[in-house]
Amino acid sequence: MEFDEYQKAAKRTLYGNEQVLTNCALGLAGETGQVVDLVKNYTFRGKNLDRQELIHEMGDVLWYLSQVAEWADIPFDEVAESNIKALNKRYPHGYENQN
Repeated sequence: MEFDEYQKAAKRTLYGNEQVLTNCALGLAGETGQVVDLVKNYTFRGKNLDRQELIHEMGDVLWYLSQVAEWADIPFDEVAESNIKALNKRYPHGYENQN
């Protein structure tokens, strides 16, 4: 699925039109915290990393992020392309461990 296609499909489930940006930004922070908790519990508490739960939480992060872009009238493909350009500039030869 293309990012712009995802963004449009996800908008169908966006609720409300007041303070959408604030709701999405707070939701993004909350869902990111869920991803962090899964990783923390795996790393420091010896719990199994539930792949399906990780996919679910990452999907929630993606949804909120796409809707922040939608609110700002930014095509989600543009966000992804800009990020890859920045990574290529920062790491022109890929990331190499310099140890």
